[in-house]
Amino acid sequence: MKALIALTSIVGFLMVVLPGPLYQYAGVSLGTAFTSLRFGVYVGGAALILIILQVLINRKNVSWGSTFICAVLALVAVGMPVSMMSKASAVPPIHDITTDVTNPPEFVAIAPLREGAPNSIAYEGGDVTKQQLEAYPEIKTQLLPQPINEVYMAAEKAIAALGWERASEGALPNTLEATETTTWFGFKDDVVIRLTAKSDDTLVDIRSKSRVGKSDLGKNAERIEIFMAELRNQLGYQ
Repeated sequence: MKALIALTSIVGFLMVVLPGPLYQYAGVSLGTAFTSLRFGVYVGGAALILIILQVLINRKNVSWGSTFICAVLALVAVGMPVSMMSKASAVPPIHDITTDVTNPPEFVAIAPLREGAPNSIAYEGGDVTKQQLEAYPEIKTQLLPQPINEVYMAAEKAIAALGWERASEGALPNTLEATETTTWFGFKDDVVIRLTAKSDDTLVDIRSKSRVGKSDLGKNAERIEIFMAELRNQLGYQ
């Protein structure tokens, strides 16, 4: 029983943790990676059941240290995919979020980097717009009381502070483009920031779009909020 518990716990853990690095560095397909995640939940769940049975039936011979470690591994195997599924069910299945749904900022400098990506740089609108407005009503154009050149410099510093990779060749005037690479799977999501002068103030529009995947699990909306917070920080907001 102990050997079976250890085996299922370790296998379930590896089936959940390894798909990201294998997809990112070993060329494993996204479908295979997600299949591994799904079955990792089953294996981790089986390990938890075995642990519970062992504690109930053979409590006196339980090695609590190793059992605790196995339980942690099994909980990770179950918890991580379940958390992802929970996020997916709580947000709309879209991957293109913008503060301006009628005239979204354009990807220009990043366009060549997205060649061959499953998700086009084109903004679909229609049902995508409807779902965004319902799920993220707070995502909208921001008006900042600073001149455009000051906001532009602050935006450059914000991109650097967030560790995004800047793409500037061919970018439109008063527009900044960058890419964020996620840690686990190495997904590349692209951002374009458009600044528009309005008297002595500046309108800030942001668009964040994933290169792969139907649903972004809410990541693009979160990225926009994070950028705006960092931008305000760079401008000296308290």
